[in-house]
Amino acid sequence: MNLAQKVNLFQNMGLRYVAFRVWHIVKTKTGILRATFPENPKNTPISIGLEEWRQNTPKFFFESKEHLSFEKDKSDALKTTYEKIKQGEYTFFSKRSFALGKSYDWITNPETQHKYNLEHWSQIQDLSKEAGDIKFVWEKARFSFLYDIIRYDYHFEEDCAALVFDEIDSFIQKNPINLGPNYKCSQEISLRVLNWTFALYYYKNSDALTEERFSRIMEFIYWQLHHVYHNIHFSRIAVRNNHAITETLMLFLGGLLFPFLPNTKKWSAKGKKWFEEEIAYQIYKDGTFLQFSMNYHRVAVQLLTWGIRLSEIHSTPFKQIVSERAQKSLEYLRSCQDTISGKLPNYGANDGALFFKLTNDDYRVYTSQLNDLSAVLNKTVSVKSESQNWYGLTDLSVQTPTIDTLNSFEDGGYYVINEEGVKTFIKCGKYKDRPSQSDNLHLDIWVDGINYLWDTGSYKYNTEKKYSEFFGGVEGHNTLSVDGKNQMQNGMRFIWYYWVKKATGLLKSSENDFNFEGAIIGFPEAGKNIEHKRVVAKKKNQNFWHVQDTVHGADHKDLSLYWHLNPEILDKVEITVKDTDGDVITPEIEEKWCSNYYGEIEKSIRYTFTARKGFYTDLKINNQ
Repeated sequence: MNLAQKVNLFQNMGLRYVAFRVWHIVKTKTGILRATFPENPKNTPISIGLEEWRQNTPKFFFESKEHLSFEKDKSDALKTTYEKIKQGEYTFFSKRSFALGKSYDWITNPETQHKYNLEHWSQIQDLSKEAGDIKFVWEKARFSFLYDIIRYDYHFEEDCAALVFDEIDSFIQKNPINLGPNYKCSQEISLRVLNWTFALYYYKNSDALTEERFSRIMEFIYWQLHHVYHNIHFSRIAVRNNHAITETLMLFLGGLLFPFLPNTKKWSAKGKKWFEEEIAYQIYKDGTFLQFSMNYHRVAVQLLTWGIRLSEIHSTPFKQIVSERAQKSLEYLRSCQDTISGKLPNYGANDGALFFKLTNDDYRVYTSQLNDLSAVLNKTVSVKSESQNWYGLTDLSVQTPTIDTLNSFEDGGYYVINEEGVKTFIKCGKYKDRPSQSDNLHLDIWVDGINYLWDTGSYKYNTEKKYSEFFGGVEGHNTLSVDGKNQMQNGMRFIWYYWVKKATGLLKSSENDFNFEGAIIGFPEAGKNIEHKRVVAKKKNQNFWHVQDTVHGADHKDLSLYWHLNPEILDKVEITVKDTDGDVITPEIEEKWCSNYYGEIEKSIRYTFTARKGFYTDLKINNQ
């Protein structure tokens, strides 16, 4: 990082961020951090026994397994998933299968076979070429797979308590407190506690939950909450995204669900205040989200569902801004959702997170999670599903959401045209918070549930340079590059320099068309004050788009226009591109990559057109 980049980073992130990062490094190197988080502490005082807890259990979504009575569905897919888990095979990131076996050590990356040391978490590097992507270690250890087991238990009426508690026991035995990679991330810790909690309530009356097990689990829950509380400002200052929302919510819920553990009352009060602050800051007034990612926004939606529902059950409501921003989130995401497939554009960073999977729906389908939040906020859903029953939400009405034809979200920089099964999604925004990808003026097109022109996704956080540059930059999006450069300068992991600060967008309707006009100032590595302007005209009642791209301030530089197509529908898409002189441009057609699921690469077809001043594109989709 050169001096200019350091100055720009300081300008973008602010003094508070930079000062905290420096102090965090000092604490790590001097051992202060290590002293704050004790290694494998012994004899934690737990002031409640199993029977007392059973008699005085704090309120949850449901009281226990025996009190659930919604309709059972013996799904073949669920049974298959359960049978695989029983044999030690787990699905990571809702797609990729790993045979971990029945005695997995919880600290080996199944992709690279790298085994982490059981040293203090502050000494473990989360970015290592040898180790690979640490998320492959974290994935099982967040215990989201418990929902598959619990749902199988309920629907097939087969007691799986022993399997669930054996898995928790295995983790406790092989992951001493604050030692190893599974204590590196406080969000992962928070999710583990939430998922253990769900299992504890479901199996509240099970014989497999013994006094000894209960005491051991409570001890680990206490120390994990202790870790989250004492490391909370890393997420609230250095990271400030869905991690902070998860962790502050966990602290709040810790006091509601574990009031008998030491310090949880104090931690809960602060957690609630911080959670309210994070929602107010991270979800913009128009309902868009500061991480510029559909899946991370769904993470926030699921956390809001847990938080608002449990705050109501415990009569400890949040400030009004929480429900207001939750409602705005719902409206934004539904305007972006394809109503036929239930999917949203594969837009922004996508790490495969689906914390609380309570239906058999595919990971890319958002319907049940959006309806869960709608059920909490409005007592209405677009369609009922199993998940609402798990939240104790049964008295619901079915209503079709009202979606406007033209939708402008200027705070986040999104513009969406919805027209009878046809969706046109455009990104055009300036950044006051850290951008995820260099993807401004990206265009996504959906017709009758099929994503014809698509976003290629994000693949992995720790991968080869060719992949990280492709998926994160303009080359992986339906936009253009100037002299082969991105709209912002790529830095170290999760960092972009020289954020786009000037962007304008406008949606309007004319007699025959829906029209978008947008422009950004960017491409600092190619020159100063380079403007990319994009005009999109969508013919009403026709699957036809005319796109005009012009670039100013980049004379004598090559422009490359990228269109990424779903390879399954190539024969149904006609693309004609001309330069500003009206001459047809012959494209370079390549087989590139798309990642619809974290860590997975699929084929995508990219058309690249090259010119000097700009492009006129006609897009026609023959979906008959």
